[in-house]
Amino acid sequence: MRTATAGRPYTNALNRLKEANLRPTRQRLALARLMFEDGHRHITAEQIHSEAMTNTIKVSLATVYNTLHQFTDAGLLNEIVVDSGRSYFDTNTAPHYHFYCEEDGMLSDIPAESIQIAGIPNMPRGTELQSVDLVFRLKRNSATRNAA
Repeated sequence: MRTATAGRPYTNALNRLKEANLRPTRQRLALARLMFEDGHRHITAEQIHSEAMTNTIKVSLATVYNTLHQFTDAGLLNEIVVDSGRSYFDTNTAPHYHFYCEEDGMLSDIPAESIQIAGIPNMPRGTELQSVDLVFRLKRNSATRNAA
């Protein structure tokens, strides 16, 4: 298991769950620790499930999905949908955008201040802007692919 940077091993994860008003179950604590102890990251449910198994945390993939969606609903994560069958969960909840390379699944942050949105179209009556999701889809150029 990972070591805590200060205090008991689960202190950071416990505090994050309490601040989000989520009951700190054993599985939530374990998954929160995996998600939040190493700084900002983009991770799929399958990747966090694999990490859980590697760290001898017994949890089903369905439970991982449910927990990630609970964390997202509580504001601890953002879900980035890159296509109909693939989502990443982002621990960086501050406003920002993404580069996504479809060939290798690389997802990386673009600071919000790096993007300027010139205008927003009129929204349907009775609605207001909640957020803007922007994903730049990339592909490796031939020189990069040939060098690998």
